[in-house]
Amino acid sequence: MAKTILLVLVIVACASVAVAQNDYKKWEFFGGYSHNRVDTGIGDDDPDIGDFIDEREGFHGFNASVTRNISRYIGLKGDVSGHYKSRTIPFGTIANAVDINSSFYNFLGGVQIKDNATEATFKPFAHALIGASHGRNRVNFNVFCIAIVPSPCPSNFTETDTGLAGALGGGIDIRATNRIDIRVIQVDYNPMHFNEQTLHNFRVGVGVVFH
Repeated sequence: MAKTILLVLVIVACASVAVAQNDYKKWEFFGGYSHNRVDTGIGDDDPDIGDFIDEREGFHGFNASVTRNISRYIGLKGDVSGHYKSRTIPFGTIANAVDINSSFYNFLGGVQIKDNATEATFKPFAHALIGASHGRNRVNFNVFCIAIVPSPCPSNFTETDTGLAGALGGGIDIRATNRIDIRVIQVDYNPMHFNEQTLHNFRVGVGVVFH
């Protein structure tokens, strides 16, 4: 009898552990605001420090992702973000100017590490993502111009480029309800390779996570 009771207790304990291991959020959908400090590529020529102290410009945009959790702690993640900035630069006389509309998109995928337990409240996470980035600059010349040969009036143009990109970072989510978490912070190192050089960008975001 004692052996039978012991066997039953072992079976119950094993079943409880199995249930606990399977009791986690299987899917995660995130959407929110994102700010990217973009490396302009203009700065110190020192190869050791120049890339990290270049002048940076702030781009505003969005970040969204979907994660399929394959276990309580590991998930496969797809991530997309878009960032935008418009600038007007004086050109020649006071009445003339150049409008520059810039945008870039990240399309990334990789692994996320996080405690996805159903009852967890504070959920720090880390992820490592890799993929591609697409950049675009639209330049419009708002100038009054009389063409004098051989110097024609400047023409509007658009430049685009696509290159390797990544995101390495993490953040923290806080449970609001059974289906909703608040992402109070996410910080990523977001390098992008354009025009044969690597831009060392940093993005920061907040938003909402749905399960």
